[in-house]
Amino acid sequence: MPLPFDIVDRPEERVVRQLTAAALYENLFGAVDQTGGDARSFSWCSNGRAWRARGRLGAFGRPRLEAGTVAWRASSEWRQASIEDVVSALPCAEHDRTQLGRELAQTAALMRSNLQHLPRRDRRQMTFSELDAAIDEGHPYHPCFKSRTGFSEADHRAYGPEAAHTFRVVWLAVARDLLHLSLPAREDVFWEREIGAEDLQRLRARAAALGLDERGFGLMPIHPWQWRDLSDHRLRPLIQSGRVHHLGSAGDPRRASQSVRSLSNARDPRASGVKLAMNIVNTSTRRTIEPHSVGTAPVLSHWLGEVVSRDPLFRDRYRLDILREHAGAIVDRDGPLGGQIAAIWRESVESKLAGGEAAAPLNALMAVEADGRPFIEPWLIRYGIDEWIERFIEAAVLPVWRLLVVHGIATEAHGQNMVLVHRDGWPERLILRDFHDSLEFVPGFLASPALAPDFETLNPFYRDAQPNQYYWMQRPEDLRDLFVDCLFVFNLSEISHLLQSFYGLNESAFWYRVTQRLLADVAEYNLDPRVARLGFGTREIVTESLLARKLGLNGPDFQHKVPNALAGLSLMTREPA
Repeated sequence: MPLPFDIVDRPEERVVRQLTAAALYENLFGAVDQTGGDARSFSWCSNGRAWRARGRLGAFGRPRLEAGTVAWRASSEWRQASIEDVVSALPCAEHDRTQLGRELAQTAALMRSNLQHLPRRDRRQMTFSELDAAIDEGHPYHPCFKSRTGFSEADHRAYGPEAAHTFRVVWLAVARDLLHLSLPAREDVFWEREIGAEDLQRLRARAAALGLDERGFGLMPIHPWQWRDLSDHRLRPLIQSGRVHHLGSAGDPRRASQSVRSLSNARDPRASGVKLAMNIVNTSTRRTIEPHSVGTAPVLSHWLGEVVSRDPLFRDRYRLDILREHAGAIVDRDGPLGGQIAAIWRESVESKLAGGEAAAPLNALMAVEADGRPFIEPWLIRYGIDEWIERFIEAAVLPVWRLLVVHGIATEAHGQNMVLVHRDGWPERLILRDFHDSLEFVPGFLASPALAPDFETLNPFYRDAQPNQYYWMQRPEDLRDLFVDCLFVFNLSEISHLLQSFYGLNESAFWYRVTQRLLADVAEYNLDPRVARLGFGTREIVTESLLARKLGLNGPDFQHKVPNALAGLSLMTREPA
């Protein structure tokens, strides 16, 4: 389904527009002429050509380009740009340009496949797990939003979330010295709960038939695509040496979520989901799992859960829940395969819902449905746009804000990691998920430092680690950057863009409401000194340069300055007296 401005039957056009907008935003085309007021004409020169596009500047300076307007001049005529045209104009090394071109072509191809093979469905009536699989728009900013490098079209249909096919994971018997487990219960108890008694017995019988005993070998799940990818090459030496054995498929059928590697239980959506490592590249990231994070995940979840449970406002006013990552397992943690055969289990959204409640990932709220109207339109009609927005800010923004400002913890709160719980579209509360590699804190800014984990005892990697390398950052401003990047620049700005595009609500009016609500919270709870340390009110902020990172440009931090939509918070620029 589309995002605002998308032309449904022209997937290449979206890739061109998103690629161009990202390059403009990250200053990769050099000087850009912008004329007009809210409606702007963008013009620039790159690769010896004159270029132009029409659009406007949205919140945080995001270029919002009109469909079909990216063009370059050949002699006296303007030609609509292709993917190849824009890629050739980027200032990067040739091998990076070639790789980017491949991933963009794959993105367009998988979008075309969805268009040809998937029925147009009303996603508004789906259960959470169904909806989480059916959000096929991908990242609304990154141009490689559906690259899935390594996937064939057959893989896309078999293992991509959009087709909603189910499959069982593959199980391995792994020599104990290769296996690191972080489980909440004894192995036999845990595996029986996750696999089922009958399937567990079958796996044990298969292992026994191979002459393997439980003292020397343990169980390990692997995605069927990952098994195929590894077994003929990188895993072959361990198979040949008898340290890894294939036991076949088992357990309940699984369904891929929008993240592809996170799988829900298709038989019982209330049961735990599992994230499995995959050697595919989507956006800028290879979707393996950081080895250090596998054993740390349950500890982080316990810590975050304790912080949330001890704050009564998270129960009563700014209602917040988390999906705990309660178990982890990894093969060859410190060796060459580290992170390529790994699993993290976490609670499901459905297990958190009470009667009458429903849930949607926040990136569903920025989408347009098959009827050409926003996903949230029935909610806006039922409750009124102004009333719904006010309640949405209260339910979705304030809990993440409080977690940062009051408790000193920032999470990667982008649209996929935030789940809005609602009753018939009225926002009730928030669920956060996915913490194992996306939680940050500054030790001196924590409200309850005694609750924080002793990281040095968790993993040898942490003993000599520097700030900003893992979870602990150097300055409170680093936490602000993650918060603003994920929650505002690449998340809520998509919702404010949709509201302006469909309902004429100026984005500045939306962000004024956010600003006023945050100011009220600061005043009510006397948060001035904490907020001043975070530095929210500066005229400009830095945000992540996602395309530049993809191309290896812009230096080690991969950041650029953008106008701050919260700059009106003059209170937040004051240093404490």
